[in-house]
Amino acid sequence: MSARAKARKAAVDLLFAADLRGKEPSLEDLDLLGRENRDYTKSLIDGVKEHRDRIDSLIHTYAQDWDKDRLPAVDRNILRVAIYELLWGSLDHSIAISEAVSLAELLSTEKSAKFINGLLARISGLAATLPR
Repeated sequence: MSARAKARKAAVDLLFAADLRGKEPSLEDLDLLGRENRDYTKSLIDGVKEHRDRIDSLIHTYAQDWDKDRLPAVDRNILRVAIYELLWGSLDHSIAISEAVSLAELLSTEKSAKFINGLLARISGLAATLPR
């Protein structure tokens, strides 16, 4: 797993844990990470925090027949990181989607991976027209 993939997984892990606690990820949580992951992980978490309302709105809009609160917390946080990378990051869309699907396969279910792939593909296709 590349350093960026590890950072992405760490961001999902920290966002997931914070989501379950009903709190924002803390700096103490970031301090538990290795040096190579910290900077990119922090940038992902900060980006998700800054754009969370917009990201969650996109999840709600494009997750056909799914309410954001019905999504498994791990899937919701994989989507948050991926949508942040799609809309505000510099990563190629196909890589951002592939990384999110890989995380879903690792952390969630096969059905989740397919769902995440489809939702992100829809958002990616509309990314140029979406307000940021």
